[in-house]
Amino acid sequence: MRTVTIKTIGVLGLLLTPFSAFGQDADFTFKRVPVPQAGTTRRITVQIDPAEQARARAALEQRAAERAAEEAAKAEADVQTAEADDTPKSGYEWFWASVSPALDEAGPANVMKALETLTARADLQAPRLQTLQDIAKAYGPDILLATIGTDISPALVVALISVESSGSTTAESEKGAMGLMQLIPATAERFGVTDATDPSQNIKGGVKYLGWLMKHFGRDPILTLAGYNAGENAVTKHGGVPPYAETRAYVPKVLAAWQVARGLCLTPPELMTDGCVFAVNGV
Repeated sequence: MRTVTIKTIGVLGLLLTPFSAFGQDADFTFKRVPVPQAGTTRRITVQIDPAEQARARAALEQRAAERAAEEAAKAEADVQTAEADDTPKSGYEWFWASVSPALDEAGPANVMKALETLTARADLQAPRLQTLQDIAKAYGPDILLATIGTDISPALVVALISVESSGSTTAESEKGAMGLMQLIPATAERFGVTDATDPSQNIKGGVKYLGWLMKHFGRDPILTLAGYNAGENAVTKHGGVPPYAETRAYVPKVLAAWQVARGLCLTPPELMTDGCVFAVNGV
């Protein structure tokens, strides 16, 4: 049994409570931890069962491999369908018809419109709840520790990981992006990651980059996600979300995943800059 001792900051009054938003689940148990009095030196001891965490991570890797195979087959079909069309399509043109990609129209109203547009889309394929739960269960402690003192919600990190790698530590893109949060070598070096396949390092580096982007783009999550996918220079060059098919699909995918992932928290965050504590057993 591995033991991690953490000072009782409000955000790490984290342990186990039911995830009622999606019904009963054997992986969720109930335990409330009160917020400590100011100045207290008491600590919370978080016990993590290495065997249980290893099982969760192995299951996550298997599901990620299955999803990668499905997406590869779909991508091949999409290429065949689009051969007669020289204009790259994201499949999310309906989203950007309602949501502005422009830098000068960024702000809370545009973000709210984006979330409303996704909610209203009846045929939108929702992210797999099981994948989000497994990511939070396998990597929750690393995510919570990495996001303390940042403008990045742990729920947003889970959502981004689900889209980037489906929770696979060995995922690698054609461009050389690696690990859970798909860090390219230049970004990994920029944020102090020496081994992008190490979950803890990858998450720390990815969260640092997200935090930097959030500050750079005035805490706007749409521009932040676009920058994470295409690079901050591409966002600046195009005056907003670049017209790349991949990026135009990536932003709404992560936003849709966040809408589900926020339900994994004891108190669902209202904003993508809000902290949260996961209600998942094993964290």
